[in-house]
Parts: sequence; C-alpha cells; structure tokens
Amino acid sequence: ANMIRILVADDHAVVRQGVVQILAEVKDILVKDEAQNGAETLDKVLKYEYDVVLLDISMPGRSGLEVLTDIKAQRPKLAVLILSMHPEEQYAVRALRAGASGYLTKASAPQELIGAIRKVAGGGKYVTASLAEKLADELEVNTGKLPHERLSDREHQVMLMLAEGKSVSDIASELCLSVKTISTYRTRVMEKMGLKKNAELTLYAVHNKLIN
Repeated sequence: ANMIRILVADDHAVVRQGVVQILAEVKDILVKDEAQNGAETLDKVLKYEYDVVLLDISMPGRSGLEVLTDIKAQRPKLAVLILSMHPEEQYAVRALRAGASGYLTKASAPQELIGAIRKVAGGGKYVTASLAEKLADELEVNTGKLPHERLSDREHQVMLMLAEGKSVSDIASELCLSVKTISTYRTRVMEKMGLKKNAELTLYAVHNKLIN
C-alpha cells in the first residue's frame, strides 16, 4: 500500500516530537517534514507533496485558520487535519467550514490520531460524535446565528482572549500584532456582539460554553 506522507505543523517542538514518535511505529504513515509556523507550512506545502497536513490552530503570526484557508486555496485536494489544544467547541466548526478534513484535540489518544490520519488521507472527514451532533444542529439553526458566530476568525480569537481576562496589550504581544490593531478588533467584537464591557464578554463566553 502507499505510504501516507505527513507534514506536522506545530510551533511546539515537544508536540512535533510526540507526533513523530507515535507515527514512527505505524507502517503506512511517514512523517516527511515538520514546520513551526504558518509561513513555513505554506512554503513546504507548495514545494513538496504531502497527503495530510497536521496543523496546529494556534501558532504565532497568522492564525491557524488563515493558514488553513491559504493551504486550501493553493492545494484544494490536500487533506488538513487540525490538531489543537483548544476544546473542539471553540474552533472545530470554524475549522471545518474553512476546509479542514477533521479536528482533533491534543488530548486525543494516539490510536485516535492514527485513525483520523488514515480517514482523511482516504478523502474522508474525521469528526468526533459530539462534534458531528453540533454540526447537524448548526445546519438546522444556521439562519439564526448567535452573536459570536458572526465574528471573523481573528475577531473570534481576540474575543476568546478578552473573555479569558487578557488585556489588549497581552493579546497584542501573544499574537504578534500591534496594540492598535487589537483595539480595533475589540471595538468590532463589542459592536457585533452588542456588548460594552469585557466583563459582559466573559459572562457571554461562559454562558455559551466558549470558555470554562
């Protein structure tokens, strides 16, 4: 059988090593390359042939969802499996909408990762049962979107960070963007969601189970 060639894109070396170790034992899967940020990921996707990209959604610089969109624009047939430390209710629906073939949290068992890789390499979609249910619900009620679902991917990311109590300057340094840019995002988030204060944002996020 053909080998499934993988690119592991994650800014944490420990995570990359862990994935490489898990997959080293698997006969039909080969980790061909690693990348540690979005630019490097795109560069390698354009230069080399892979069957699956394992993509971390929160790398520094461009957000993982933007990188995902770029990959799909350049290589529409390439399967991208999101491997994230975020619980799936935060990002999974957005990732699948943006073209991901599946979504796994980093807490997933090795067997689950291997199964997911094989499934998306074969052209399938990999979603957990709970996520499949959420997607089905979304399709039914897609007409009445919740306020946070109207946010762009980057606004959504900033909204979650604000809701977790991070300051504008904290977020700016974490995302490698200017304070001014983050302030603009904050203003847009508040307008779109009809809120005035960060505390309201936190209550909203907790109520909608976006943060614990």
